[in-house]
Amino acid sequence: MTKQLNMLREFSVPLLAGVVVALLWANLWPESYHEFNYKRLLGPLNFHFLTNNIFMVFFFAIAAAEITESCLPGGDLHPLRRATSPLLATIGGVLGPVAVYLLLNQVFGSPLLARGWGIPTATDIAIAWLVARLVFGATHPAVSYLLLLAIADDAIGLAIIAIFYPNPNHLPEVAWLILVAAGMGAAWGLRHAGVRNYWPYLVAGGGASWAGLFNANLHPALALVFIVPFLPHPRREHRHLFEEDPEEVSTLATFEHEWKVIVDFGLFFFGLANAGVELSSVGTGTWLVFNALFFGKSVGIFLFAWGGEMLGCSLPRGMGPRHLLLVGIIAGIGFTVSLFIAGEAFAEPRLQAEARMGAILSIAISLVAIAAGRAMGVRRRS
Repeated sequence: MTKQLNMLREFSVPLLAGVVVALLWANLWPESYHEFNYKRLLGPLNFHFLTNNIFMVFFFAIAAAEITESCLPGGDLHPLRRATSPLLATIGGVLGPVAVYLLLNQVFGSPLLARGWGIPTATDIAIAWLVARLVFGATHPAVSYLLLLAIADDAIGLAIIAIFYPNPNHLPEVAWLILVAAGMGAAWGLRHAGVRNYWPYLVAGGGASWAGLFNANLHPALALVFIVPFLPHPRREHRHLFEEDPEEVSTLATFEHEWKVIVDFGLFFFGLANAGVELSSVGTGTWLVFNALFFGKSVGIFLFAWGGEMLGCSLPRGMGPRHLLLVGIIAGIGFTVSLFIAGEAFAEPRLQAEARMGAILSIAISLVAIAAGRAMGVRRRS
């Protein structure tokens, strides 16, 4: 049974199932879907709010845990010179989509759509990792390269959400951020006191951070991003990205191990809450997001990483131009985080639906990547 559950997680089945259910529900019974999503459950709280503002706290916390571990001595992002090439690729993978989105918007978009420039900057780590394994095989260096790129990409994505996408209906109230600082101070105090259980960090530090971000009209889903780095962890990292180490018992590792399963299956509810767009919602915003992800990511990553190669920032042994191009194509699968940003970028339902459809369609890039890998004769390494 455990093996079957792990396969469901590995192939992102819960998330994809949530998306399929949401699309069917929204297109067959749109009024029922909208009522379910926004009907008050606990006071003013509804399913959409609970999913995007409570559950996603833990989604971004897991990403923060991976980033924290990767930056430790022995981690994949330490020292930075080891990760120069994927970090350059990350910069290209952010600037490329932004440039393509804004350029296309100037040609056939509208000023209202300009706010969506941050949507195509994200890479869906789980699905991109799965597709990379299908294209390259489990042990090809391009898989680790893509994961490094995606982790750094997510770090930038978190910053973009925090800085550029406050609540569009309310101006940021910076004074409330003192609660975020208080939460970080509480987490530091707990660590200094030798507290090993992660719950006090989540309740005291995370609770204050969430309240501060919420009242500051910034996105509270980022609350634990500021707390997770304070969780006790070893001085050195002994595993690679997304590898399980059953012997690691630090507070950070325990939190990640126990919550990753919940998050992986809980993504069903994220897909259900955010992917319910009617097929008639396809519009200009859809193609801006999709083309920015597809062309912006692949071209930006290739140009920046290959330019770094010319300047002496070498690609990993076993990677060449065709592998790099494929990595860029796969990184164009924005999906989860792109869906999330689309919900924050636009307050107008029509524009939001158009952008979300573009994020959903980016899943199709996986088929392009698999076909391109075969056409280029890339050999899989098992």
